[in-house]
Amino acid sequence: MNRIAVIGCCGAGKSHLSLALGKRLGLPVIHLDRISRRTGWAQIPNDEFAVTQRALFTRDGRWIADGNYGSTMMIRLAAADTIVFMDFPTSICLYRVFERRVRYLGRTRPDMAPDCPERFFDREFPSFLHYVATFRREHRPRIVAKLAELDGSQRVITLTGPRDVRRFLAEL
Repeated sequence: MNRIAVIGCCGAGKSHLSLALGKRLGLPVIHLDRISRRTGWAQIPNDEFAVTQRALFTRDGRWIADGNYGSTMMIRLAAADTIVFMDFPTSICLYRVFERRVRYLGRTRPDMAPDCPERFFDREFPSFLHYVATFRREHRPRIVAKLAELDGSQRVITLTGPRDVRRFLAEL
């Protein structure tokens, strides 16, 4: 495993797993949330985000890509040798999203761009919660379809809960 894409719903634990993998495998972790934003939560344009990813995620590099971002996901999946799909239940993801908001309230998360402090409720929070709540029904099928489009050279690992994550890390 030299090029790992970690994907899944918000709150599944992509960043935590990516950091644990990075430490065990000696690979640099690239948090997509950090490169998709500018200071103060400003989103970079999608075309700029795609160009940045094409430069970062090459087949000759070594990396762990932490993040979903469906519009640019195929860039990472095509370059990865291993894909970890965190296919967690909605209840776990929603709980963890609330937990993260409380834990980092007023502070910037380590996997986020500078000066993007976590806010509990903001204008985007209801649509964010809707995204998480409907992820399995609306977004998961698109991920499964993208995984089916791959040429088969990548190893795909599906983790369905915290127990799977612990087992996966223990077997490395």
